[in-house]
Amino acid sequence: MIFWDSGCIAFHYFIKLFLLLTSLKAYLCTPFLASMIAVSNISLRYGKRTLFEDVNLKFIPGNCYGIIGANGAGKSTFLKILSGEIDANTGEIAITPGERMAVLRQNHYEFDEYPVLQTVMMGHKRLWDIMIEKDAIYAKPDFSDADGIRASELEGEFAEMEGWNAESDAANLLSGLGVTEDLHYKLVADLNGTQKVRVLLAQALYGNPDILLLDEPTNDLDVHTIAWLEDYLADFKNTVIVVSHDRHFLDAVCTHIVDIDYSKMKLFTGNYTFWYESSQLISRQMSDKNSKLEDKRKQLQDFIARFSANASKSRQATSRKKLLDKLNVEDLQASNRKYPAIIFKPEREPGDQILHVENLSASLNGKLLFSNVTFNMHRSDKIAVIAQDHQAVSFLFDILMGEREPDGGTVTWGTTIKPAYLPADNGKYFTLDLNLIDWLRQYSSDPDETFVRGFLGKMLFSGEETLKKCSVLSGGEKMRCMISRMMLGSGNLLIMDEPTNHLDLESITAFNNSITDVKTPVLLSSHDHQFMQTTANRVIELTPKGIIDRQLTYDDFLENEAVASRRQELQPA
Repeated sequence: MIFWDSGCIAFHYFIKLFLLLTSLKAYLCTPFLASMIAVSNISLRYGKRTLFEDVNLKFIPGNCYGIIGANGAGKSTFLKILSGEIDANTGEIAITPGERMAVLRQNHYEFDEYPVLQTVMMGHKRLWDIMIEKDAIYAKPDFSDADGIRASELEGEFAEMEGWNAESDAANLLSGLGVTEDLHYKLVADLNGTQKVRVLLAQALYGNPDILLLDEPTNDLDVHTIAWLEDYLADFKNTVIVVSHDRHFLDAVCTHIVDIDYSKMKLFTGNYTFWYESSQLISRQMSDKNSKLEDKRKQLQDFIARFSANASKSRQATSRKKLLDKLNVEDLQASNRKYPAIIFKPEREPGDQILHVENLSASLNGKLLFSNVTFNMHRSDKIAVIAQDHQAVSFLFDILMGEREPDGGTVTWGTTIKPAYLPADNGKYFTLDLNLIDWLRQYSSDPDETFVRGFLGKMLFSGEETLKKCSVLSGGEKMRCMISRMMLGSGNLLIMDEPTNHLDLESITAFNNSITDVKTPVLLSSHDHQFMQTTANRVIELTPKGIIDRQLTYDDFLENEAVASRRQELQPA
């Protein structure tokens, strides 16, 4: 009997060991699923038009992927496919089980009925659901044993998610994005448009999501908030997929670029500047039919080596930059996208007297926008004008152009100066129901249709597109029309208020290069950091109590201690 008992015990342990080994074998034989989002054979078509087809990509944690492509290429649509908001025609999206995805919401009215802090916490749906269910259970007047058990389960899950830090984490995100503490308990409906954008961005970032999808996250953010976001994403350990027209932002955060071109998507290692310069270099090589393949290879390899050395100086981790070394030269190809020809030719050279502004002030609805604005402009000046409230900049430019009256002060133009103006709000220029040829003809000294078509062609309007009605133009098309109008003006001083609004990366790059090379004086203001940094040699900051005027580049101005000290002195009491 003892022998039988011992045998039973031995048999029992043998069975347990067998089952353990079988389970271990099954575990070891199961392919390891790395944390990722995989795209397989995705295609999307609208009628006969193919946005992209046969897309196969893997997005790995620790990397930030910038999606680039011309307007209408399908960048935002691709993000919607990844999030499940819309379905592709073919293919599938596979996400590692248990991964949490967060998306930057585009509907600014979706959370109007909720307090700001709660709206941010809703970004982590499971945590928010636990908080709601817990509160409902504890509020029951007839709290039962079953309720106690359920509450205990929820408290355990709540603790695992570090739920006790939920409010403070949400508040820290809001503060980092410039939403002040006095707004945290207000309804989202009580916030202005810019503040709502920041709340929705905080919601997407909240709770350290495994996969983060961001569509134009820098819209309506000031330079300091964008810098905060750049630092945040550079340190983010999970997967980020972002669509943005902000080249500085793409350079600061992206480890990879996904280029939508030829109805395909191709993945490149490196940031936007690396992709752009590589693409331009290859285009030049391809246009030189006498170039030998080996010479091309050597030049590209030298270029990659130089870029890899410089890239290590960025704020991104050096380990990420080592990915550049893995780039295969043969993977690079010229882009199919077109860049507009933006060329400013003044009728005459400006004289020595350009512009003198004396003691200018302006207010809006009783709010003082700026005062004590006094400066002289010189022939070599390309001045970036900034302010905490961008309305102040727009008001100044309108006053300079005679479209608004100041509260006080004077504006004196040099007798040789003919300014050309690109306003931020161009709605009043498109009230007539004209086709593009007739619209642009209004601003041309030469009414010949061939001449007008030539200017439209420079801005990539060709064929039947030139017969489109102004009433159906997109924001980007209207801006390209306004640039054509500005070129026709042949001004010898350029004033530009948010010139990159609605433009795609190709148009922004072409515009940027044009203003960098132009020899006329320039006054500009833009939320595009790279545009400001690469064009301006002087910065003027408007405040209600005066101005800060320095002969510095944009980056140097932002980092200058004397400027920061002066800004503090000019703060309202």
